[in-house]
Amino acid sequence: MSKKKRWYIAQTYSGHENAVKSDLLRRIESMGMTELIFDVIVPEETVIEKRADGTEREKVKQLYPGYVFVQMIDTDDSWFVVRNTPRVTGFLGSTGGGTKPVPLEDSEINAILYKIGAKSKPTFEHLLGKEVEILRGPYEGQIGKVSFVDADRGMVKVDLDFFGRATPTDVDLEDIEEIAE
Repeated sequence: MSKKKRWYIAQTYSGHENAVKSDLLRRIESMGMTELIFDVIVPEETVIEKRADGTEREKVKQLYPGYVFVQMIDTDDSWFVVRNTPRVTGFLGSTGGGTKPVPLEDSEINAILYKIGAKSKPTFEHLLGKEVEILRGPYEGQIGKVSFVDADRGMVKVDLDFFGRATPTDVDLEDIEEIAE
């Protein structure tokens, strides 16, 4: 049993996602589950739809019809509350018969949260001009200064000293650590 907040996907009847969200939020409050179930989202986006007469209108579209995303600590109690909410048919990744669901990877849920605007993508601009140590890869252990940040690709250019020259080198953001001054 994990004591970490993780995101899980509850399967619902298609078209009932918002009703499930409302019911679940109500059940969380009434059953005192706020310490175990933290957030419930139905990922949506607004799209512009062109009609046959040439007019445009905004329409809210479900990104994942039939699914509700639940952030919770997986315990028997939290699992029971979500699973027994009306119109919830089960958990994605649970084969039934009492098996626990599989949580989403952080990268998977972050991509969804960025897309719906619930979380803003980190820019890492604060690293510009800072000294960092490379943790993995062929330049492991090297120290250099960050000269460029590409947050979209998750890369930075680190100027490493080779033979007395600063040589710009592309490094993954996950492979560096800022050196505290």
